[in-house]
Amino acid sequence: MSLPKDPFILYSMINMKLRDSYASLDELCEDMNVKREEIEAALGDAGFTYDSNTNRFI
Repeated sequence: MSLPKDPFILYSMINMKLRDSYASLDELCEDMNVKREEIEAALGDAGFTYDSNTNRFI
């Protein structure tokens, strides 16, 4: 799957999917066939980090 290039759209999309459909970032990545590092790097550049306790980027 092609991820949105805009980090704020990506942030919104990933958090929505984590909230509605996936128990973890790893599960989302496996199902969407996307590398976890790719998502974390793109969102990390915008200042977001993944919080496994709440299963969302903050």
